[in-house]
Amino acid sequence: MKPKIRLIASAIVVYVISVLLKVSVDAKSPQLFLDWTVSFSKRAPLGIAKQVIVINDQFPGPLLNATTNDVVNVNVHNNLTEPFLITWNGVQMRRNSWQDGVQGTNCPIMPGKNWTYSFQLKDQIGSFFYYPSLLLQKAAGGYGAIRVNSRNVIAIPFPMPRKEFDILIGDWYNVDHQELRARLDSGSWLPLPDGILINGLGPNQASFNFEPGATYRLRISNVGLKTTLNFRIQDHLMQLVETEGSYTAQRYYNSLDIHVGQSYSVLVTANNDSDSMSYYMVASARCIPRELSGVAIIRYSGFEGEPLSPLPQGPLLFDYIYSAEQALSIRWNLEASGPRPNPQGSYHYGSIDINRTVVLSNGVGLVNGKIRYTVNGVSFHYPDTPLKLADYFQLEDVFEPGIIPNMPDFRFPSLGTSVIDVLYRDYVQVVFHNPMPFLQTWHTDGYNFFVVGMGFGMWDVSKMATYNMVDAISRSTVQVYPFSWTAILIMLDNQGMWNLRSQDAERSYLGQELYIRVKGIGQDDPSTISPRDEDPIPQNALTCGRAIFA
Repeated sequence: MKPKIRLIASAIVVYVISVLLKVSVDAKSPQLFLDWTVSFSKRAPLGIAKQVIVINDQFPGPLLNATTNDVVNVNVHNNLTEPFLITWNGVQMRRNSWQDGVQGTNCPIMPGKNWTYSFQLKDQIGSFFYYPSLLLQKAAGGYGAIRVNSRNVIAIPFPMPRKEFDILIGDWYNVDHQELRARLDSGSWLPLPDGILINGLGPNQASFNFEPGATYRLRISNVGLKTTLNFRIQDHLMQLVETEGSYTAQRYYNSLDIHVGQSYSVLVTANNDSDSMSYYMVASARCIPRELSGVAIIRYSGFEGEPLSPLPQGPLLFDYIYSAEQALSIRWNLEASGPRPNPQGSYHYGSIDINRTVVLSNGVGLVNGKIRYTVNGVSFHYPDTPLKLADYFQLEDVFEPGIIPNMPDFRFPSLGTSVIDVLYRDYVQVVFHNPMPFLQTWHTDGYNFFVVGMGFGMWDVSKMATYNMVDAISRSTVQVYPFSWTAILIMLDNQGMWNLRSQDAERSYLGQELYIRVKGIGQDDPSTISPRDEDPIPQNALTCGRAIFA
C-alpha cells in the first residue's frame, strides 16, 4: 500500500475507533475542560525583571484539580515566540503516550497555534505538577500544581484536613532562559542559582493562613531546574502521608529533603496555643556550595506580625547520610487503599520474577568539542521527527533500538537516539549508578516504580540481598547520591513510547535521557495495535519532520 493511501486508511480506522472509544469513555467518566493561554510576562520574583512564562496570566499556572478516572482536556494556546509543550510530571496516562508532552512523543505547539491534550487519569491519586519540556523554558516558569483526588467511594487513610495548599518550591535564575540555553549550547555549565522561590514569590512574600487547632494538607513539589531543597516549618512537625501517587507510612519529620521533580503531601497541625503568632516556612538549598533559602510565612488567624525567632535550621549542606537515611525511612502504607478499594499492600511486588536487569550509569564528556551528559556513554540526540510518530508510521533511520547497552561498557561519549525495547508486562530491574560527585535525580514518564535499594559505592548482584521487597515506596522520581547506586523495580504494563530522563534540566538538555518502547508480543506494526492495548493516534495529532510526508 502506498504511504499516502495507507495514511488515509489508517486515519479512517483511527477516527471510527476513537469515536467509539469516546462514546464509551464519556458515558462513564467525568470530563474536565480547561483553556490555557501561555504567554511571556515581565516579572521580578527576586527583584530583577525577566521574561516569565505565565498561563492565563498566572505564575505559577492554574491548578489542575481532577479525580481518578477523569478525562482531562487542556486546550493550550501558545502565545510565546517559541515552540511549546507541557509535560505532566508523574501523571500516568494509561495507554496514551501520545499526550506525554515531551519532544520524543509530541510535535511542538508552534507560536500562534493551539493544541488540545486529552487523556484519562487511570488508577491514580496524589500530588504532581506540570511544566514546559522544551528549550529550557522551565527556567522561565510555566509550571503549576496537579491534584488527583480519590473518588468518594474510596476512603483516604487520614482525617479530612481543614484545607489543602499547593506549595511549589524551586531554584530561580535572574537571567532569561534564552541566555541560560545559549550558555549550554556553547558548551558551558549553568551557574549557581540566584535564589529559591515559593509559589513564584521571593523571600517573605508568600503567606498561608492557619487557624489554631486545625490540620492542613500541604502538597509540596520541587519544580526547580537542578537544586535539591530541604523543606521545614518553624515549630511544627510534618506528618508525611503521600508521595507521587502512593500513600506512605505516616511518620513525622522536622524537615524533608525534596529532590528536583519530587512531590510530597504532609499534614501539619496548627497546634500552638496563641492565635497571635506567625511562623517561617523555609525551603533551603542542599548539595550546592551556596546557602540559599526561600521563605514564606504561616500566619495564625491572619496575624500580621513577623515571626519572633530566627529561621529554623536545616541539615548541613552536604550531609548525604542524613538525606539517604531519611529516604530509606519513607515506606509504602500497606493497609491504605490507593485509587482502588484494595490495600496497596495486596500487590506483592517482591514475589514477581525479574525478566531483565538494566544498569544505567550517568557520565559527562566532550562530544564534538562540547560538554555533553551521557547514559552508558550515549548522549541523547533528538531527530527531527518525534520517536512516537516515527514508530507509528514505521519511518526508517529515525532511531535504532539497542544502541545503548544494558550495562555501562566504558565507551567514549557519543551522540545517539537511545531507545530500549521491552515487552508488555516485562518486570525490569533498573539500577541507576552515579559515579560522579553530584547528586542525580531520575524520572520515568507513564510509570511508578518501587525504590527497593540504595547504597554508597558500586552495585553488584550481591546488593539484591539487601533490597526491601515488602514495603518499598512506589513513586516516579528518585535520587541517586554521589558515588552511589539506587535500584528500582518496574512493571512495564503501559504500552507506548515513554521518556526516562534526568530531572536535572541542565543534564537532560545536554543528553542525559532515553526512551523506553513498551511493545506487545507480535505487534511490530504500531498502526495495527488494538485500542484495548494502546490508544490510537489522536485525531488532532500534530505532525512535523518526516511524519508530515508519512
